[in-house]
Amino acid sequence: MELNDFLAQHASIPKDVMVRDVAGETVLLNLSTGTYFGLDQVGTRMWNVLQEAGSIQKAYDILFSEYEVDPETLLKDLKKLVEELVGHGLLIYAET
Repeated sequence: MELNDFLAQHASIPKDVMVRDVAGETVLLNLSTGTYFGLDQVGTRMWNVLQEAGSIQKAYDILFSEYEVDPETLLKDLKKLVEELVGHGLLIYAET
């Protein structure tokens, strides 16, 4: 997926995914496939911002304003997380 296409996407939670916060971290479970995934504190923040922002671009902008990080590093890490979660059926892409 092209970078601009990626940033224009909205990532949403499929209806068969259960999300729970446990001691500041997030646990994701796809009830259909049994896929289980844990997010650390930074991954949890990325997850929450992705759900609130409306687009991946807006999530990136919010995260960039919150963390002292190189822009390319943040983009690479955000893209890796989103693609991994989509690959495991824990997020889906939807046009905004």
